[in-house]
Amino acid sequence: MLGPFGGSFSSVSQVATVSNLGGLGGYGAYTLSPAEIIEVNNKIKSLTDKPYNINLWVSDSDSPNGTVTDVQYEQIVKIFKPYFDEAGISLPEKPAPFESRFENQVQVILDIRPKLFSFIFGIPSADILEQCHKLGIQTAGAATTLDEALVLESAGVDLIIASGFEAGGHRPSFLSPAEQSTIGTFVLLQLIKEKVKTPIIAAGGIGSGRAIAAALTLGSDAVQIGTAFLACDDSGALPIHRQMLFSDAAKYTTLSRAFTGRLGRGIMSRPAIDLSGQEKKILPFPLQSTFMSTLRKAALEQKKWDLILFWGGQIAPILKHKKSAILMQSLIEETTKIMGS
Repeated sequence: MLGPFGGSFSSVSQVATVSNLGGLGGYGAYTLSPAEIIEVNNKIKSLTDKPYNINLWVSDSDSPNGTVTDVQYEQIVKIFKPYFDEAGISLPEKPAPFESRFENQVQVILDIRPKLFSFIFGIPSADILEQCHKLGIQTAGAATTLDEALVLESAGVDLIIASGFEAGGHRPSFLSPAEQSTIGTFVLLQLIKEKVKTPIIAAGGIGSGRAIAAALTLGSDAVQIGTAFLACDDSGALPIHRQMLFSDAAKYTTLSRAFTGRLGRGIMSRPAIDLSGQEKKILPFPLQSTFMSTLRKAALEQKKWDLILFWGGQIAPILKHKKSAILMQSLIEETTKIMGS
């Protein structure tokens, strides 16, 4: 399975390539409007008649009313002013209120009926899950702990994605703080396999046929691969992002809230290092992302790479392939050779 990257990192062509070659393409749609999801779905269907996955975030805001207080804003301004000064740009105004988009987005999922609807940061309502099952839409939820897997199974999801802390991107924890969900993929897989009957998809730190074979041997029914595909030319990542994933810098990743307000893994950066231990001062998601957007834009323009969080998992240093089709072929051949079938 192709990891469904959010925030414009997914690409229609990569989804189609993975599905056409026997995998399951995945598109992260949590930043898209309902109309944009429909447009993306139509484009995918024009390139493949194979199954694919559309992914949403059940909880897309950590602020109860979608706002930040003046005190919170003044505090974050004080912390980040040196970075904005370094980039020679003005500090942004207090982020505007954010309204959740999930309910409108999920209605589109029910309308377009992808073969698989996956979700992170929580579980849709029982009514939504029931509608999915009636419409023939398979469902998959992400778990970062055994407790989350048990709750997902109780809710009746069809598949559970065991998301290890090696993975790039956000930690999709929803029962406890993400900092308490730092369990490795293969340990998490074994814990869940022991207690859960629902099929399991291993995710995090998987970038080769050898790792796929290991996951299958430990009881996984499938795997989801993110960073290895994010580094390919046909992902939605910027060229510099893909270059960074093949650079020496990719050896050093960290979990940080500094860039979005939610804990996520990417290549080490100065703000992530400097703000370690000050997580409570960070704005709630997604208002921190809004606050940081102009700094990211300026840093990209000025090539100040150490001011940017380039998403990536711990597996990046072993990546070899820059074409999704070649990566797929390699994964299938190596896994088949090891598993002997």
